[in-house]
Amino acid sequence: MVTIEVVPQDVMASRFAISPLIETMHAQWVLAGRYRAGAHEPWAARWRETYRRLEEELPALRAAMAITGNPGSNVDFVAPPPTAVDVPFEAEIAAVRATPVSRAHAEIEQVLAERPPVPGWVRELLLGPDVVTLVARAYEALWTEILVHDWPRLRAVLQRDVAYRAGRLAAYGWQAALDDLSPQVRWRGGRIEVKLRSMHGQERRLGGRGLLFLPSAFMDSVGAYLEEDWPYALVYPARGIAAYGQARPAPARLAALIGRSRARILAELAEPATTTQLAALLGQSVGTAGEHVAALRGAGLIAGTRTGRSVVYARTPLGDALIGG
Repeated sequence: MVTIEVVPQDVMASRFAISPLIETMHAQWVLAGRYRAGAHEPWAARWRETYRRLEEELPALRAAMAITGNPGSNVDFVAPPPTAVDVPFEAEIAAVRATPVSRAHAEIEQVLAERPPVPGWVRELLLGPDVVTLVARAYEALWTEILVHDWPRLRAVLQRDVAYRAGRLAAYGWQAALDDLSPQVRWRGGRIEVKLRSMHGQERRLGGRGLLFLPSAFMDSVGAYLEEDWPYALVYPARGIAAYGQARPAPARLAALIGRSRARILAELAEPATTTQLAALLGQSVGTAGEHVAALRGAGLIAGTRTGRSVVYARTPLGDALIGG
């Protein structure tokens, strides 16, 4: 277990972010069979052949599995914590390409020293002069040929988690934000306790720097970035993934009354969402989703609250009563 000591200033300094590059790495672990697919099994079955083809074309994909996704030591340069709330994949992969080869080799050598021996070709590739370029190219191919097709829906799930948990942290503090984050994490006496197999009895202090929270659509356990070279970050399973790919059920009689699409939106708004997120989750255009949202709002079944540049919608008591039959 690792203990993270916080001070009052850390609440304001903490933030939530979404990383398409980190999610690409996590998706690889699922496609390669390192982690169980769970709710993503239909997705994994659909893309597994494409992934196998990419492995054949880009050996760096297979080599990367020796230094990532391990229960213990892993390199960080292939998918570092994001620097902003919603960084595009292109910006993240550009940062990876800018990694000095000497730094990459130092991380790789440390991990390989702690792992069982790897095949000679893997070691040669990972410690070769082009490792940064080869790994970046492999991850970019994984993103453009597989992840990008499902990213709008995955991103919508992650955004909803961020809105939920960031709101709880700001309004109610650490206890509320961490309460249902994971069984591996708990708030105790001014400290965050995280159960990690790779770290035992270690302590970290935020000292006002805050903690970066990264929801993941593919992980079912908590991971962490706790090296001084990066912002301290916790990766945790996002809410709503268990139902990923499945629309929230809407009563058939309600669909007959107000239409199937509007009934589905009303059911989906069991948790707040923006029009863009609803469109991604339900596979509709933003314009179509917007028309349905406007109709539901006009009928008093949902209400919108402006948050920054977005409007987040939630069911009203009337909407709750209608969806509940």
